[in-house]
Amino acid sequence: MSKDHVPSPPNAGRLYDAALNHLARYAATEAGLRSVLMRRIDRWARLQTDPDAAAPVIAAAREAIDAVIARLVKAGAVSDSAFAENRAKSLTRTGRSNRAIQATLIAKGIPPDLAGSATVNEPETELAAALVLVRKRRIGSYRAAEDIDPAVRLKEMGLLARAGFSRDIAEQALDTSREDAESRIFELRR
Repeated sequence: MSKDHVPSPPNAGRLYDAALNHLARYAATEAGLRSVLMRRIDRWARLQTDPDAAAPVIAAAREAIDAVIARLVKAGAVSDSAFAENRAKSLTRTGRSNRAIQATLIAKGIPPDLAGSATVNEPETELAAALVLVRKRRIGSYRAAEDIDPAVRLKEMGLLARAGFSRDIAEQALDTSREDAESRIFELRR
């Protein structure tokens, strides 16, 4: 942006267009989209030389955000539940535990009850996600050494525990053969 160009003041129409442009590139929650629009208003406000004159425009733009988001929700362009389900599936395939997925969704602005219902709470799926992490970190049946000392296994258990997997799932993941792990991972990614 050149120094001579002063951006147009934000209003409901411009905020709606900005929201559509953002949604064309990124999936977003209602909270995430609200944050994007607030940052847009704040950027405009920082460029103003007279804060007193800009204050009513800023207040009106902030009030318009809720209407813009409601309009997009009604149109189906923004859906927290669809976002949560899609992100949960994606994160499971990358080796994230249900606990880690729920924390990620809550951090993205998904309500805790919706984050809990979006995750798959099946032990087989949780084990498959743990196996993805085992393969990524080259531990368990993917480690180079056949015989390990108990301290190494304890470190591997700690790695899985910090990733949010229960002790039972961590032990199963470390004890699963490479062939069985590969078939479970394949099934998870289908």
